[in-house]
Amino acid sequence: MLLRRCLLSTAAAAARGPPPIRVDLTESAGRGVFATRPIPTGEFLHSAQPLVCHPSPSLLHEVCYSCLRRKAGAGRASSGGYYFCSDACREHAKGFHDVEKNADWSSFEDHCSSRGLKYPYMVKRLACMVISGAANADCLNILQPARLHQGTLIEVMEEEFEVLKSTFRKAGFQEEVTTFLTKEWYVNVLTRIRINTFRIELVAKSYEDLLSSAAASVSCDASVGNAVYMLPSFYNHDCDPNTHIVWLENVDAKLKALRDIEEGEELRICYIDTSMDVNARQRILADGFGFECHCLRCLSGD
Repeated sequence: MLLRRCLLSTAAAAARGPPPIRVDLTESAGRGVFATRPIPTGEFLHSAQPLVCHPSPSLLHEVCYSCLRRKAGAGRASSGGYYFCSDACREHAKGFHDVEKNADWSSFEDHCSSRGLKYPYMVKRLACMVISGAANADCLNILQPARLHQGTLIEVMEEEFEVLKSTFRKAGFQEEVTTFLTKEWYVNVLTRIRINTFRIELVAKSYEDLLSSAAASVSCDASVGNAVYMLPSFYNHDCDPNTHIVWLENVDAKLKALRDIEEGEELRICYIDTSMDVNARQRILADGFGFECHCLRCLSGD
């Protein structure tokens, strides 16, 4: 049902003609997204709101705690000091933020910052969303999980889980509202977040502003946070992609065609920096995403 609603909203957004995309099985890469009609270069395909997102820990007071919009002038601060860009965002975040405010996160934050961890913040927010009723505990199950190597990584996840569980317990949350928060749930969620998270790297007022600032992003870290989406997570990778995912004013993802796309052609995005050489790309894709890329660019040695 969740996927159907996502596709229906996409269809509604495509006011011109039939829906431009469909999700189907590929021959070798699981699910994929395909064009249902010819798509010209630069056409807006669809937008997507995140299932869960979180600001970069170093920017908690510089970007909206709800939509990750950059701070510009006076905003609405919460009692915890976090920034909200509007009353609408403050209201949207009220449920999970009220849960967060009732706990002391210092031990959890110290644990994550000392180890350079970012994904546990996403699990923490999702747990707060589940407790507040803003999300279902199984809302990420439809996404592909990362392949885990037994041993150290599992042990690290278990340690992270214990810190999170202890924080809720010390805050006095009753067992009946945290029944879902098991070690199995934590690992299940984290493995999906690890492989499906998008770095929200650029925030601009328009698509043109985004393109004009793209060169600058190569030399500086413009990330404002991380987010997990449903439909964008179904896009497979290609080192010479035909589709691009961008973020304009906030965390809402927008996908546009990079070139003319034929009906029935699979739409693909690039998961990594396309400027790297083939060996670097293969190494990062294998280590970070668990697959070897066989796109035409890689096969040519470019």
